[in-house]
Amino acid sequence: MTQPASPATPDASPDAAALEALHAALPGRVSTDPELLRERSLDRSGQRVPGLPTAVILAASVEDVQAACRVAHAHGVPLVTRGAGTGLAGGALAGTGELVLDLSGLTEVLEINAANRLAVVQAGVINAELNARLAEHGLWWAPDPASKAISTVGGNIAMNAGGLLCAKYGVTREAVLGLKVVLADGSVIETGHRTVKGVTGYDVTALMIGSEGTLGVIVEATLKLLTAVTGPTPTLGAAFGSLEEAARAVADVSEAGLVPAAMELLDRPSLDALAAHTGTDAAPGAQAYLLVQTDGVAGAPELEAIAAILSRHGAACSVAADQDEAHKLFALRRELFPSLEGLGGTLLVEDVAVPKDRLAEAFAGIREIEARFGLSIPTAAHAGDGNLHPTFVVPGDEVPEVVWEAASELFALGLALGGTLSGEHGIGLLKRRWLRDELGETQHELQRGIKALFDPRGILNPGKVF
Repeated sequence: MTQPASPATPDASPDAAALEALHAALPGRVSTDPELLRERSLDRSGQRVPGLPTAVILAASVEDVQAACRVAHAHGVPLVTRGAGTGLAGGALAGTGELVLDLSGLTEVLEINAANRLAVVQAGVINAELNARLAEHGLWWAPDPASKAISTVGGNIAMNAGGLLCAKYGVTREAVLGLKVVLADGSVIETGHRTVKGVTGYDVTALMIGSEGTLGVIVEATLKLLTAVTGPTPTLGAAFGSLEEAARAVADVSEAGLVPAAMELLDRPSLDALAAHTGTDAAPGAQAYLLVQTDGVAGAPELEAIAAILSRHGAACSVAADQDEAHKLFALRRELFPSLEGLGGTLLVEDVAVPKDRLAEAFAGIREIEARFGLSIPTAAHAGDGNLHPTFVVPGDEVPEVVWEAASELFALGLALGGTLSGEHGIGLLKRRWLRDELGETQHELQRGIKALFDPRGILNPGKVF
């Protein structure tokens, strides 16, 4: 196995006619500035592909996106769509012979409808900025990725983003009613409904969510909103002497029917990285640290019941004194990725997910892989939904073969425990070689056929996922 290479593309480099057609169709919206090309060719996966893209298209409207797709389709030119570039699976990487379609300029909130609990927004709207707008109406869009301060709604949808609150409030798929999508040839479809119920035809909305830019370009979304959560959010930190015991405690919380808003588990290497980055060690001497937060009218008694379960597993529990302290604890958790980046080198951030009652086995398996391959793999987990983030910290700019071999073992472990290759980051370039292992031959070929139906010339994010 080798490091992921640049995807095969229909044409090695677009001809002058294609670039000329783009400039004619999108005057002032097409850039070949080398610095911009370099910046827009990367995401946060830590990986890159050879060369630079031919041009960046700075879309400012749905019509711009349609024009870009028409030209790319007519000339057989690969088109890589991106939002804020916060992805961790290499889905927005672009290289030689490819065009980058940047949707970060589509920033309009078109409608906020309190009566129907929905909003209609363009793809480039920032997650956190949307929720700031919605808060004025007592509303909230639930998806809560760690990158919410900088990630776009369109990117959240294209990757079916997860985050800290999924156990109680669901992933992005549960919060989208409909989409406006530009297809590869520039035509537009509108999927889904403005109603909660709707079973007309196949569920193309669900198919588009998590499709990673391979089936169409999501330009607009009708979002399902919730009433904003108000009042206290009781929070505790629990220090454990054993990572496996912490994982067993999580399973017992779930079995007891308790559903906290967030339940985050950090191992000792993660805590050490946070301490080095922030100057704060949340749990000195502990081998694992569990952050738990509840909300709503039953939040306080739920937290008390959870604390009792954790204590039975040997945890030392400390309840946040007030909302300010609760906020600081979770702000610390959101600093984990920057903390690991601060260790230097390249990060390979994985995100296998397993059933919650197999978390302890998953952590034990990761420690065995660490020992066998001689690697350090700091691991945190959205423990409330079984999504683990083992992170390989690699010196230098290249991921060596031994790390890919260890990653392969990690994915096999997740599948053997009844889990999945990716809970929220997607497949992109980094995991495509293992996709067949999870889907099986028949479904893998069926999904490739779906891709070919939507994108017959293979121009949309080619080489990603498959």
